[in-house]
Amino acid sequence: MSRRAALQSYLLVRLLLAPLMLWTIVTVVFLLMRVAPGDPTDAILGNRAPESAKNALREQLGLNKPLFFQYLDYIFNLMRLNLGDSLTSKGVTVWEIIAKHFPATVELTFYGMLIAVIVGVGLGIITASRPNTPLDAGGRLFGLITYSLPIFWVGMLLQLIFAVQLRWFPLGTRFPLSETPPQTITGLYTFDSLMTLQLDKLPTALYYLALPSFTLGILLSGIFERMVRVNLKQTLQADYVDAAKARGIPEKTIMIAHALKNALIPVITVLGLTFAALLGGAVLTEVTFSWPGLGNQLYRAISLRDYPTVQGLMAFFATIVVFASILIDLINAYIDPRIRY
Repeated sequence: MSRRAALQSYLLVRLLLAPLMLWTIVTVVFLLMRVAPGDPTDAILGNRAPESAKNALREQLGLNKPLFFQYLDYIFNLMRLNLGDSLTSKGVTVWEIIAKHFPATVELTFYGMLIAVIVGVGLGIITASRPNTPLDAGGRLFGLITYSLPIFWVGMLLQLIFAVQLRWFPLGTRFPLSETPPQTITGLYTFDSLMTLQLDKLPTALYYLALPSFTLGILLSGIFERMVRVNLKQTLQADYVDAAKARGIPEKTIMIAHALKNALIPVITVLGLTFAALLGGAVLTEVTFSWPGLGNQLYRAISLRDYPTVQGLMAFFATIVVFASILIDLINAYIDPRIRY
């Protein structure tokens, strides 16, 4: 089988499995929402509302139907790309919630991942090139600490120090309420500032992004530091690296052109899946910093038992993660033909 045919066959199998994975995820979410304690009518009408009013609302929302028919309605709506309407925000569809809040999640994820890759990959290369030194030990300690610390605790601690005590950074928003955000094109304030040439708004957008994206990036950087360090150490001990040294190739060239390229293959997989998962809602980061993204909206919807919003957002998140994993698998299969067999 030719390389192109093998790649096409591999992609076809992954695409055929995607609907099954999505169906499994949305089904689990549907069932979990029904078995979780709490009643959406209580969140909408309040605990003291008369039972007759609650029953009328259940009938209006279709919650009085048998579970199986509720599930069928849910699946049929998903097949028509209808994510439903929010129960707690009257007249607002789930797609409108996504359109409004997803750009904030994308922007936070982009800058958080940018910091994570720069710090993590950079430290991984430095520590792997100096094995059994204090720098190597420090890299291992950094990876262990950043991987272990809970992000909500670090976020609250950094807010307490840099926002409350020192007042260096703001809290709870993407842009000051007293100023007008840049003209909306993508919804990402930093990119919109550049695209509309409103460069005076770029520093403000970055200023409000700094603390949450730094927190997210530093804690994620430990994952990449550990992976790059371990894989690069193993690669530097390979026979082809010794052969390159014997031919007199400079160590810098060996590191960049030979060892690093092969060591980054598993890192690409983790990078892509981590980015996709964060696009699916960096819930803890957004809730901790009151960041107005989809993760925060998901947390709010779960708290209020807003079934359509939770189910719609989770279906949206699952689609991102599933197709991102297919894309990453395809890239890896193209880079390394052994993955296809």
